[in-house]
Amino acid sequence: MKIGILGAGTWGLALARLLFNSGHEVYVWSALPEEIDELDRTRKQKNLQGMIIPAGIVFTKVIEEACKDKDIVLFAVPSVYVRATAKTAAPYVKDGQIIVDVAKGLESETFLTLSEVITSEIPQSKVVALSGPTHAEEVAKDLPTTIVAAHEDLTVAEFVQKAFTNKVLRVYTNTDIKGVELCGALKNIIALAVGIASGLGYGDNIKAAIMTRGLAEIARLGSAIGCLPETFSGLAGMGDLIVTATSIHSRNNRCGHLLGEGIPTEEAVKLVGMVVEGINAIPAAIEMSDKYGVNMPIIRSVAKVVNHGEDPEVVIRDLMEKDAGTELVEHS
Repeated sequence: MKIGILGAGTWGLALARLLFNSGHEVYVWSALPEEIDELDRTRKQKNLQGMIIPAGIVFTKVIEEACKDKDIVLFAVPSVYVRATAKTAAPYVKDGQIIVDVAKGLESETFLTLSEVITSEIPQSKVVALSGPTHAEEVAKDLPTTIVAAHEDLTVAEFVQKAFTNKVLRVYTNTDIKGVELCGALKNIIALAVGIASGLGYGDNIKAAIMTRGLAEIARLGSAIGCLPETFSGLAGMGDLIVTATSIHSRNNRCGHLLGEGIPTEEAVKLVGMVVEGINAIPAAIEMSDKYGVNMPIIRSVAKVVNHGEDPEVVIRDLMEKDAGTELVEHS
């Protein structure tokens, strides 16, 4: 297949290499011309130590070249740039074009998922969410990985499944694209919470509790908007939450750790040195919690630390002192 990749960060380039090694023709575009020049010259990505970018991958500064006449166009830009990128790409996207989005987040102004953002700018396309427990650093080393391709039309998800599956990447399908994207956005906030607990010097007990109860919050919101329960116990839900909340590669966990040590949000993000998607997802998560009347105390607690500079130790203590409820879901 001919595949165009929009975005030349760690995930975009790890997938570019994987797809090229599977026999596909791969083009990579970035909005930053100097980034394209450096990548084309060095064949290295600074945050993917040891990975050599194959000589056959074509780098381009012209977005038309990455979009026109492609079997798949892959969006690998940070969530805050998805709409602008889609708007720029739209004139060069054919009717029925399959677009794969690997960014994770919610648009803060509209609370749309990223597939909905792309569709609003490129209505002629079919957008698949590709999400799961996948650190670029491991994919770049060909370490075994699993992921989920989600689209309402199972045949579209299966097309992407076939394109991306190889000996090191196992792709599952799901028709609950809303649930898959919700998991991908909100698990980053829970990972921030786990990092905060780590930065405070707390142990594994509370980290496990935050992950478990955090997933319950995500699932409650998903249920309120009609998502499938299996999604939250699957790779895009539980799987991605575990890896993001515990891995040394997780920028959200790392940022949370710094916040737990008392470092202000802006400085913590600078120290991480890459986009911290959990912070970007907080406004939409809070608004959706209000809109649907869903109780999300962990996510609201993270917002207090990130957006209002509240003492993380006090915030966690307040969480611990809340009235304890039941794990059981009440059915009417």
